[in-house]
Amino acid sequence: PLCRLCDVSNTSCTLRIFVAIDGNLQVIHQNNVQFDSDLPAFRTQGGVHVHGDGLTVTSPVHMWVKALDLILEKMKNAGFDFSCVKAISGSGQQHGSVYWKNGTRTSLQLLDPDRDLHSLLQVFFAVLDSPVWMDSSTVKQCQYLESAVGGAQQLADITGSRAYERFTSSQIAKIHQLQPNKYNETERISLVSSFAASLFLGDYAAIDYSDGSGMNLMDIFTKQWSLPCLKATAPMLAAKLCDPTPSTALLGSISSYFVKRFGFPEHCKVVAFTGDNPGSLAGMRLQEGDIAVSLGTSDTVFLWITEPRPAVEGHIFCNPVDCSSYMALICYKNGSLTRERIRNECSGGSWESFSSALWSTPMGNNGSIGALHHGVEFQQLPSFVEIRALVEGQFLAKRVHAQKLGYRIIPGTKVLATGGASSNKAILQVLSDVFNAPVYTIDVANSACLGSAFRAMHGKLIHLNSKLICHGVYDVNV
Repeated sequence: PLCRLCDVSNTSCTLRIFVAIDGNLQVIHQNNVQFDSDLPAFRTQGGVHVHGDGLTVTSPVHMWVKALDLILEKMKNAGFDFSCVKAISGSGQQHGSVYWKNGTRTSLQLLDPDRDLHSLLQVFFAVLDSPVWMDSSTVKQCQYLESAVGGAQQLADITGSRAYERFTSSQIAKIHQLQPNKYNETERISLVSSFAASLFLGDYAAIDYSDGSGMNLMDIFTKQWSLPCLKATAPMLAAKLCDPTPSTALLGSISSYFVKRFGFPEHCKVVAFTGDNPGSLAGMRLQEGDIAVSLGTSDTVFLWITEPRPAVEGHIFCNPVDCSSYMALICYKNGSLTRERIRNECSGGSWESFSSALWSTPMGNNGSIGALHHGVEFQQLPSFVEIRALVEGQFLAKRVHAQKLGYRIIPGTKVLATGGASSNKAILQVLSDVFNAPVYTIDVANSACLGSAFRAMHGKLIHLNSKLICHGVYDVNV
């Protein structure tokens, strides 16, 4: 029978998406909720509240719950058959956190299916405004964390990243320091991903390895919480987090609430939810040695690696598809904005002239390499040389940083390009030259969400295969 797999995703601050695929990995249903327009009562802009200091950025946790109510009702009204769903997984914006109030776990297991989640969960949260990835108000907490473990590189060696303001450890530390009563009222701390999984599970869901490695709290090699990092963050934190779980783990069956309210089958399984960036790696179907490059306003590089070398630039997360591997992520602010500036200065604002300059100059640019140094004057180069110097310089930097993190070009390596600049074949040729690998363009809408649907099938199949190995039989009803 067709295996319909669903995914709930909060891959950005702006919307919640639901995608269903069949057993052939084909999308059969999509739906979404726009936070600002569909839930105007929460008065968010871009799905968030930016506070008076300009640094503190939060989202109302009740808005996320209301969005889940709304999107499931929209699917129900559209005629989606929930009874065919075999497994569900999801992705949530990385680094955001949710604080469950003491005593909530029992209540989660006894939800009334005649009422919506939003009304049922009104008093379930100790902190009503969840810090999200855009928050940059935790500089002091980051400095203390790095100092406590021996420096930025030492923290990266443990957790895969140096301390970042948006990462969950510093956010938890800030809440403990400024709102100690709220912290003490907290029974469990979830990431956005494990929060959504908890709703479907009807119980607290474990944080998965991949999203957990974006917290500055988990040892990416032992895949357990780092005691020095826990100690430097807040007291009794291990008990509030509980042990992380493999990203492919089957957490259990869906809550009876969703069975009775929407008609999900009792045997529908909940596979561990993960972060939006790991979900995108799955959605783009990266394999070992592959590299995905998003060429947008900011350039982002995703890598599948097996021998990670943490550094103070870039991030290393546990791989959401293969628990024995890793993924690296590098983000560059000077992406298309810089390419557009050089296009305007050197080719009269014409992409056609920009591309012609790339085609007319040799690979290696006769030794001229571009670098950005603010406030420094350089000898003026011919426009066509400067254009290639910029593009080659951008991609060479990506390769150097990738290799510093442990990336290796191996036989069969391919580069997957997406984003606005991926439509420019001259730029893609330079990308291929620098990485000495073929470049393919992809157009994957909602890649994190789609990846979570793939992961739902993957987790279900892993569970099925383990049963077959244990019992030596094939059960066609599973």
